[in-house]
Amino acid sequence: MELLDKAKNFVAEKVANIKKPEASIDDVDFKRVSRDSVEYLAKVSVTNPYGHPIPICEISYTLKSAGSVIASGTIPDPGSLKASDTTLLEVPVKVAHSILVSLAKDVCADWDIDYELDLGLTIDLPIIGNFTIPLNTKGEVKLPTLSDMF
Repeated sequence: MELLDKAKNFVAEKVANIKKPEASIDDVDFKRVSRDSVEYLAKVSVTNPYGHPIPICEISYTLKSAGSVIASGTIPDPGSLKASDTTLLEVPVKVAHSILVSLAKDVCADWDIDYELDLGLTIDLPIIGNFTIPLNTKGEVKLPTLSDMF
């Protein structure tokens, strides 16, 4: 039994010390307006320390404002991380116009939305399996003006 515990500890220590990809949210900005929503774009940089591409299983996101969830979703199978390089991922986040109206108090004050964005980047690491990198950022994003729509 003692040998089994030592083996488990050895494997756990080795797995904990394996290099893992690192990610950061670089920017969240207005992208476009459609008939039913406003689309924002989150730009995420992911550095892959491995000499081979790593598949991304999914990207999940939750956008909050004033303590409420205003958008959430999942992007399945968005591609792969480049080998030994940094990959820039673009995560589109759509917010329905009806939800923006409910944020009128915040919007009227300065024509922007104070937000918190949670992202989960799930990748398939060799030996380890699926691994999720949690990301979080807070900031302000401007609402589109009439000139943005036409």
